[in-house]
Amino acid sequence: MAAVDCRGRVADRAALTALSWTPGTRLDIREARGLLLIRRDDHGVFNVTKQGHLRLPATVRHRCGLVPGDRVLLVTDPERDLLILHPPAALDDLLAQRHTEALSGDLT
Repeated sequence: MAAVDCRGRVADRAALTALSWTPGTRLDIREARGLLLIRRDDHGVFNVTKQGHLRLPATVRHRCGLVPGDRVLLVTDPERDLLILHPPAALDDLLAQRHTEALSGDLT
């Protein structure tokens, strides 16, 4: 878990280190079903900042409803060279579905 700062940066060196992403690594960032899929892409228009942070573009933040201070879940998939970022809304949906399943639809 990491927080999004006022400039859209996410500082989680453990996730970036697990993917061997260093400052300057070019990235492709796409939204898919409420999640952000972030991949290394030599032709990507985004990159890891000089300070080693992931900076999420404003258009992507707005599309996912991310605001400064939001905490996001970062999941790495080194085999695919992929970082999956789960915004709060996606986590809420996932947990609500899981709770409904666990309780067999009975919330009482």
